Amino acid sequence: MFFYLLLVIIIIQRCVELFIAKKNERFLKDQGAKEYGRKHYLFMVMMHICFFVSLLVEVTFFAKSLSSLWPIWFSLFLLTQIGRVWVIQSLGTFWNTKIIVLPEATIVSKGPYKYIKHPNYLIVTTELLVIPLMFNAYFTLVCFFILNQLILAIRIPYEERVLLKETNYRTISEIPRSLPKLVKRSRLK
Repeated sequence: MFFYLLLVIIIIQRCVELFIAKKNERFLKDQGAKEYGRKHYLFMVMMHICFFVSLLVEVTFFAKSLSSLWPIWFSLFLLTQIGRVWVIQSLGTFWNTKIIVLPEATIVSKGPYKYIKHPNYLIVTTELLVIPLMFNAYFTLVCFFILNQLILAIRIPYEERVLLKETNYRTISEIPRSLPKLVKRSRLK
């Protein structure tokens, strides 16, 4: 029962996020923003839909049970949800599931964006790991972790090229791409 409840909550959450994204998209396009990456966006959406279908099939039809480590995985999942809210609040009207760029905009560098350039992708990647781990759904975990990495290998460089071209993205060149630097390295002389 926990699995189905969690799945419904996540799907409702994603629907709310799509509503917010659509509202932000309309606002930004009214300001002159342009949309980029439509081709790979479709693959990204399909990958996420297939993730939930695969998870449902694997857990239901292959009688997967709750992991004995589920409290750890669930705690990590809850942290990702806090991270999601932090990302959405930090970007405000700039947050979107699509690449929507307002030319000449100033890049947001507050919240998690002070530490890494793409916190949302790190959060999604973590979710794609911990949700299947919670239910011992290893097929879903491996398949969709790999698919997500393939999509991000296209999306992140594409998004960065657009941001470099259209905004002041160069100003945040010192911020790491996906994992925060925990220790500053000393320069060798």
